[in-house]
Amino acid sequence: MANLLSERVNQGVNSQIGYKMKWLLKLIRNLLLLSLLTMTVLYAVWQNEDFQRKYIYPYPFREKVEYYADRYNVDSSLVAGVILAESKFKQEATSSHGAKGVMQLMPETATWIAKQIEDDNFSIEKLYNPDTNIKYGTWYLAELQDEFEGNEVLILAAYNAGRGNVHDWMKKYHWDMNFKDYEKIPFPETREYVKKVLNNKQEYNRLYK
Repeated sequence: MANLLSERVNQGVNSQIGYKMKWLLKLIRNLLLLSLLTMTVLYAVWQNEDFQRKYIYPYPFREKVEYYADRYNVDSSLVAGVILAESKFKQEATSSHGAKGVMQLMPETATWIAKQIEDDNFSIEKLYNPDTNIKYGTWYLAELQDEFEGNEVLILAAYNAGRGNVHDWMKKYHWDMNFKDYEKIPFPETREYVKKVLNNKQEYNRLYK
């Protein structure tokens, strides 16, 4: 009698465990299906070009960028890629190092540019004006473009780390004007910056040209 009772109790316990396991497996399956559906929807939205233009690769000040890019013979997508990496098009952006505006120009660099282009009306506060900042930043990219013979890896490395550092690296590591392997740039920040801007340029070309 005791054995029979114990057997029935065990059967009941096993039945409850089996039911809970089935319920748990069903819940896990449904959660996985929901996660898969959610990821599919998010991926589709992420890949949507209108979504990308609005939220990932926006293009404020496009007319100014294209105007000065054409004026100084620089690829407008490169300029847009620099702005996105530097400030995400925030005209009041100021870095911890003192770089200002959408293209994050240092005051001393901007002052030097003003002398080169004979802008007697320049003031540091004007770097927060998108027109002035984009004009100066694009002119500077054109200057670097001439200096480094159109090599975008070297141009962007110089924009980020300074032309002096780039010339030092070229001498130390025996780079020439055909250097393309940004992974060999010794400054991690500059290495990632060049990679990011080149990717930005590619996406702006795809989305806006």
